Amino acid sequence: MADQMHFASAITIEDSIETATGDLAAQIRTQMSGQTLDLALAFLSPHFGRVATSVASGLREALSPRTLLGCTAEGVIGPEQEIERGPAIALVAGHLPDVDLVPFVLPVTDWTQTLDSPAAFRQAVVAPAATRLFVMLADPYSVPVEEVLGAFNSFYASVPVIGGMASGWPQPGGNALLLNDHILSAGAVGVAFAGDVEVDVVVSQGCRPIGRTFTVSAARENVILSLDGTPPLVRIQEVVAQLGEEDRALLKNGLLIGRAIDPHQETLGRGDFLIRSVMGVDPESGAIAVGDTIQDGEAVQFHLRDAVAAEEDLEMMLTPQLFFEPPRGAFLFSCNGRGTRLYDHPDGDVSLIRQVLGDVSLAGFFCAGEIGPIGGKNFLHGHTASLVLFRPQSRAH
Repeated sequence: MADQMHFASAITIEDSIETATGDLAAQIRTQMSGQTLDLALAFLSPHFGRVATSVASGLREALSPRTLLGCTAEGVIGPEQEIERGPAIALVAGHLPDVDLVPFVLPVTDWTQTLDSPAAFRQAVVAPAATRLFVMLADPYSVPVEEVLGAFNSFYASVPVIGGMASGWPQPGGNALLLNDHILSAGAVGVAFAGDVEVDVVVSQGCRPIGRTFTVSAARENVILSLDGTPPLVRIQEVVAQLGEEDRALLKNGLLIGRAIDPHQETLGRGDFLIRSVMGVDPESGAIAVGDTIQDGEAVQFHLRDAVAAEEDLEMMLTPQLFFEPPRGAFLFSCNGRGTRLYDHPDGDVSLIRQVLGDVSLAGFFCAGEIGPIGGKNFLHGHTASLVLFRPQSRAH
């Protein structure tokens, strides 16, 4: 029988290092049936943050993955459940024949020098020819992640980057990033994929548009001064006036604005926007501040987010996968504002993924910011579920 791509995933709520790593290893071994592990991703609740070195050592000793990557997380996601509080570790591992894996570290450094120079960035992020995917885990306190993603977009154009910001620690220096036997409290770690692997990235922003599309007629940095020649506050009032009672109630969760991904697309709908928060309003001028730099001439539309929209959006993004061979494995990077903070039931995202895709080996974590591509460029998101699905290239589509 030919050597085939195979994934396994596990989760444990054991609170001692030895018991937790032993439990995870036993689950993975059972699913892998003796196959060697080329890659393992481990996500640790804050309970294990101070002992991350011992956890990594235990997993490496028990499973011998060629590359071990991971980080601490406010909550972790296993193949069937999401553990948002309490001790837990989630693990996903893969046997990846004919796949090239090249790990990398981005230490805290003179970021300007690293990010502005193609040679310096490629020296820091060494990637094989025809790289198909980067997975990156970063510390939110020490990494200018939007600038880092800008460098990926410039120097590794069209290659998707997916991952998340480590979470669960309220101050700098408390998060742990794992790469083999290295444990970092700052910077970023990751791995590049090339070779016989097909990746499909699903980025579900969990929103729906309201009102109509407007053109930005005046903007300065992250402040929109005019929409179609009218103050944005007036436009918001016009949109809100057309909403039903239930949608108006959702405004307490915050108003969002979407930037059109393709400025030349004539008809825009759900999934055609990069979603950002409306951060503030100047009642005198009617200007609004948003969570991104805005340019004159952009098409924008206001959005709302709720549990129903989040489920509908994720299901809509997943459904096209049913036309292809089932994925062998998946990594999920979900916002720490999702879970039971969004849904009225536990295991919201992972249960929907299993409902649509079936029994897929999956693990992930609740992030302090999610990384994923929209419209061919990589961005940092909030309130998003970023999912990557793996298949062997030779049998994918």
